[in-house]
Amino acid sequence: MSESNTKNQLVDRFGRTVNYIRLSVTDRCDLRCVYCMPEKMKFVPRTQLLTLEEIESIARSFIGLGVDKIRITGGEPLVRKNILQLFNNLGEIEALRDLTLTTNGTQLKKFARPLKDAGVTRINVSLDTLRADRFHDMTRIGDLQQTLDGLDTAIACDFDQIKLNSVVMKNHNHDEMHDLVKFCIDRGIDISFIEEMPLGDNDHHDRAATYCSSDEILADLEQHYEIIPTTMKTAGPTRYYRLAEHDNTRVGFISPHSHNFCDSCNRVRLTAEGRLLLCLGQEHSMDLRRVVRSNPGDKQALENAIIDSMQLKPKGHEFDLNSQTVLLRHMNLTGG
Repeated sequence: MSESNTKNQLVDRFGRTVNYIRLSVTDRCDLRCVYCMPEKMKFVPRTQLLTLEEIESIARSFIGLGVDKIRITGGEPLVRKNILQLFNNLGEIEALRDLTLTTNGTQLKKFARPLKDAGVTRINVSLDTLRADRFHDMTRIGDLQQTLDGLDTAIACDFDQIKLNSVVMKNHNHDEMHDLVKFCIDRGIDISFIEEMPLGDNDHHDRAATYCSSDEILADLEQHYEIIPTTMKTAGPTRYYRLAEHDNTRVGFISPHSHNFCDSCNRVRLTAEGRLLLCLGQEHSMDLRRVVRSNPGDKQALENAIIDSMQLKPKGHEFDLNSQTVLLRHMNLTGG
């Protein structure tokens, strides 16, 4: 099958077409954000991770089946050895319209220009606070200035879009929403505020107590700005608003709890160890590592497995902040 998008073959049993995959290249990270992983995280043995060549092979099969949007994630994807090889190879595929990255920004000072040259179109930078002490507390080990320097380097490279992703938590950073928006206005970039997702055991904080809804954030920002809904859509679930007097900055919300977006889900995720997750908030999955390694070089076997996996995609997640039952995998294992 050629790498073309003439016909998308990835349609689930609810009629949703999948044209977007998030590829996690590592579960490792140079930060330890409190909502993402425990302080003493046990990482997957390197021998169990997909090779970059296997990731590329899976990506090419998805593109051949109609996917035209790929996001590289982690962990922190830029700590993966030889990661530019993957970006360069994917960036050469004509049928891929959108090659994007989610990063914590710590490595962008080194990698921003090579990523731009490789064909990366958009970058999301995870940044939850502008206060150095809070940044260190929320990341456990991070240096805010390192992320800010990386962000400024990326801005200078003129990507199609640079956006901050900010997870909002009461009694942690909920009082900085206006400051973060102003920070983005000053730099002409976008921002999305994210409701924390209950992935993995968490002994750091009570997620129900720290939950801050998108509606609360929006109401707070409306005290400072005239905020107008838009029809803008990227590949993900963000609902975007524009600021009446600031055309270069859009404010978005990712709201898995308060504004469920499952009905229009067009996404699947591949973990770094080759597990294809059909839903962020469910365990429905297919082991593509087994398929690839049991059928070396057999593109048809891989494509058949991907097509079959669409029948496993559930109707939606069942996130419940008050439930005692949580998904065991942490966000860094899921792919951010």
